[in-house]
Amino acid sequence: MSDQNKKGLGRGFEALLPSNFNKESLLSPNEKILNIELSKLSPNKHQPRTVFDQKALEELASSIKQYGVIQPILVTPLDDGNYTIVAGERRYRASKIAGIKTIPAVVKKRQELEQLEIALIENIQRENLNPMEQALSIERLRQQFNFSLSDISKRMGKAISTVNNLNRLIDLPDSAKEALMKRLIVEGHARQILSLNSDPKMQDFLLNEIIKKKWNVRQAEQFVTSLKSGIKDSKQASDRTQQKETTETKTLSKVLNTKVSLRRMAKGGKLEIAYKNDEDLNRILKRIN
Repeated sequence: MSDQNKKGLGRGFEALLPSNFNKESLLSPNEKILNIELSKLSPNKHQPRTVFDQKALEELASSIKQYGVIQPILVTPLDDGNYTIVAGERRYRASKIAGIKTIPAVVKKRQELEQLEIALIENIQRENLNPMEQALSIERLRQQFNFSLSDISKRMGKAISTVNNLNRLIDLPDSAKEALMKRLIVEGHARQILSLNSDPKMQDFLLNEIIKKKWNVRQAEQFVTSLKSGIKDSKQASDRTQQKETTETKTLSKVLNTKVSLRRMAKGGKLEIAYKNDEDLNRILKRIN
């Protein structure tokens, strides 16, 4: 295949055929790949991914129309002759869009826990679930299968602190969960909202400010810091977060010939001076001296 054709395939084809994929590794001596009718397949009810990017699915469908499904999906049989998808729901959905009738599949009998683990690991490794979807998956493992967070961290290949932080997202208000699921906020925003869990109204106010004013994580942190420093009025805390350059920072920027910014904290604040490299840092230090 020419380099030009490879370039034209884009990410959709890479998703179909990962560079490290060995389809033989899915098979035991008594197993084989079957072409199964899409009408006999149904998604796994334990699938951790609940939101699929429509544009990405259409790109994948376009690749499937031209090259077929290279990597088989993994399914488990049902008593009525149909199958449940364990791993590969994106390929299944894209195949439906492409209008094909059958899809290559490896049929394996799995316990419910194994199905959930395979689906979770595949999605985390290849798709990167958004933090809320990961949190829901972690909670499902805890509640349904009595796994500890330590056990889950080992299965996910993540640090225990990362798993703990993700698990805390379960305590977000429903509105913040939805915003995180829709990627209107990021995990750093969510942590700041969580820090106000004793004041649900203030949580809602912060969420709305983040979305409406497009605050970054640092601005959300400054808002929370203002509240914890004693400012009780939400609008006042918001105005403090939206601060503009002061006369002092403008003067320092001019004198030092570099960007100077002010970061307020619970007590006092920090003055941040930007520099390009070590030579620039030495120049600034000489001016200060």
